Amino acid sequence: MLITTEARMRYMGIDPGLAGGITVLSDTFDVLESVPMPATLQDLWQLISRYNGDCVAWLERVGAMPGQGVASTFKFGVGYGQLQMALTAAGIPFFDVTPQRWQKALGLLSKKGEGKTEHKNRMKGAAQQYFPGVKVTLKNADSILIAFYGFQQKLI
Repeated sequence: MLITTEARMRYMGIDPGLAGGITVLSDTFDVLESVPMPATLQDLWQLISRYNGDCVAWLERVGAMPGQGVASTFKFGVGYGQLQMALTAAGIPFFDVTPQRWQKALGLLSKKGEGKTEHKNRMKGAAQQYFPGVKVTLKNADSILIAFYGFQQKLI
């Protein structure tokens, strides 16, 4: 007797940084988990390692912001590297995606004259529209939308 199991794919969206988050969607478009960025390396590993196997991740690739200090830029870069290593160690393939790419694909690029707060609130509103049953905050809105972008790519 031949027994087959159909693997279920999961799609992870990661908005790096202390104000970011991690969201995981199922292949049936359900939010399995959406949390603010874990505060410690152990917490990060415990979260990421739960999804080894049938998961693919999209990691937002961002650089230093204008006016950002050297220390905070360095800290952000360290956190970004930790995310890459956690994904690699867990065997989760990942793709870097710029904010411009995923926002353009979802029709959410910044509008002329739109301030940062207005843009973030528009991102939150879009995530709430796509996933009305999920508690969306400013910390997890981008990760939800990045996971949605990844879900639409269906690369694996």
